[in-house]
Amino acid sequence: MPIHSSIGRKATLNDIAAGCGVSRATVSLVLRGSSLVHQRTRARVEEELRRQGYVYNRAAANLRQRTSSSVALVLNDLANPFFAEFAAGVDEALAAAGFVTLLGCTGESATREQAVLGSLLEHGPAGIILSPAEHSEAREVLATVGRRAPLLLFNRELGGTLPEYAHWDQLMLDNQRGARLATEHLIDRGHRHIAFFGGHHDSSSCRQRHAGYVEAMHAAGLPVEPYWRVDCAPTRLDAAHRTAALFDGAIAPTAAVCYNDAVALGLMLGLNQRGLRPGRDFALTGFDDIAEAALGMPPLTTLSTAPHERGWQAAQLIMHRLQQPQAASQQTIAPVQLVVRESSCPPLTA
Repeated sequence: MPIHSSIGRKATLNDIAAGCGVSRATVSLVLRGSSLVHQRTRARVEEELRRQGYVYNRAAANLRQRTSSSVALVLNDLANPFFAEFAAGVDEALAAAGFVTLLGCTGESATREQAVLGSLLEHGPAGIILSPAEHSEAREVLATVGRRAPLLLFNRELGGTLPEYAHWDQLMLDNQRGARLATEHLIDRGHRHIAFFGGHHDSSSCRQRHAGYVEAMHAAGLPVEPYWRVDCAPTRLDAAHRTAALFDGAIAPTAAVCYNDAVALGLMLGLNQRGLRPGRDFALTGFDDIAEAALGMPPLTTLSTAPHERGWQAAQLIMHRLQQPQAASQQTIAPVQLVVRESSCPPLTA
């Protein structure tokens, strides 16, 4: 009697069912983790799956069932510790709910963002959490993900005024209020010449933080010199390289509100290279409160955004959307809190 063999082709559900004497439907239930299958039957089917080397095509199953066990997380800068901590929070929350995180990074490239989204969508994720790259346009994202994909925007708004993306949920930080708090703190310490350092003006989060800085300066009756705003990539290295630009104007600032913690830590390096001691000769604040902020030299005054908690929150929001796909979209503004440390010293002449 010839022996049945699946060598040379992929084993099918019918092969598994025939090999262990159960129905095809039972094999399918085992693959989906159904509790309807008796434990001994499940063990027999799982043994046959291993014996025949069956590979479960989850993407195809998702298409058939319109379900998925994964969520795509697309970040603009994974090298930034803020996003690393955020991603860890997302992954832990999703894992606790039985989901797998599909991670992609765009490196602040809108073109790369389209490629990453397109690639991750091939795996059929249940939803998407997106922190947009700079210059990312709503129309382009919509063209890639479609109108039906559940999507949560984090941290930044998309460019353009396309009304179709109004149905996407948003989780944003209270950027303007946070920068206002940091500026008011420096003013209270006695500073009158305060710069806004780092970030790019065409980033929504940077615009909001700069607006908070200007708001506080104007409320205190203080001037805002154009050369006190220094743009740079929101990275430590670029911030260090751009430090000299702070002192090119007629009136040098004595303090700076930095776009984020990475920029602030880079500015500390640049100040030290100029022979200025951060926290004594020059005051500065950050934004994010990454783990390293408390360990800086000196420890960094910053706005706590609790990035790990924001990751959990983002995961909860996208899972809520999956449970209630027809619910009205919502915008959530996460609060920030000023954490005062040694970097925000009073001016030397105070």
